[in-house]
Amino acid sequence: MPELPEVETVRRGLLPVMEGRRIARAQVRRPDLRWPFPERMAERLTGARVERLGRRSKYLLLDLKHGETLIVHLGMSGRMLVGGEVLGEFHHDVGAAPGPHDHVVLDLEGGPRVTFNDARRFGAMDLWPTEDIGNHRLLRALGPEPLGNGFSAEALARAFARKAAPVKAALLDQGIVAGLGNIYVSEALARAGIHPARPAREIGRDRLERLVPAIRAVLEEAIEAGGSSLRDHRQANGELGYFQHSFRVYDQAGQPCRTEGCGGTIERIVQSGRSSYYCPGCQT
Repeated sequence: MPELPEVETVRRGLLPVMEGRRIARAQVRRPDLRWPFPERMAERLTGARVERLGRRSKYLLLDLKHGETLIVHLGMSGRMLVGGEVLGEFHHDVGAAPGPHDHVVLDLEGGPRVTFNDARRFGAMDLWPTEDIGNHRLLRALGPEPLGNGFSAEALARAFARKAAPVKAALLDQGIVAGLGNIYVSEALARAGIHPARPAREIGRDRLERLVPAIRAVLEEAIEAGGSSLRDHRQANGELGYFQHSFRVYDQAGQPCRTEGCGGTIERIVQSGRSSYYCPGCQT
């Protein structure tokens, strides 16, 4: 499942193509993905101008001039792709036939085509009033953005105060912090020197002061690298991300720890059915 860096990478790739442009034609080529599309979605999108292209957690938010927001969730294999790129300008033959997994096609004024392609159909789209977007069922229970001002050691201390669950599970709770997933939590805990199985309520203030900047740094570096391409993720221009080449612990079981002076070996454990990677030498 794409995590925050992958979704933010897609958002940044789409920004110069979509923001401020009118959707000249929208094609909705099937009735549903993970859930049914909203009624008359193609009609409601056709002619709409994209005023702002934002992100909340792992969701893309396209604010439209007429007062609705298109919510896009990529799911396991969803991709927002822009037609061919030449010398920094996007172009596409708008007469070209969409492929079998091109489920939503947006032809923008001036020529660019943006396509939502999803082979497994676990993605989702919805339209919701922009002024009420925070109350959408997918967004209303989300915690603070880890790259935003609302995320801090103090905020984590309050959220962790009564949490007996392992810190790894607590950080994956989208109500505590939005957008984090298995890869980047593992990487951040490694940088902060925290064992993934340590109970969240036992994480002291000094460790939280290390953990928050570690989370920010991992996310920012991953965004700069275009995300991590393990299976299906591609950037909006079709290129792969490459942060996976910088993993310190994730999927590195049996490899030597990269922390200077440690000398430990990365191990793998299973927590709530998911793999966790850590170094027993420097994560306690």
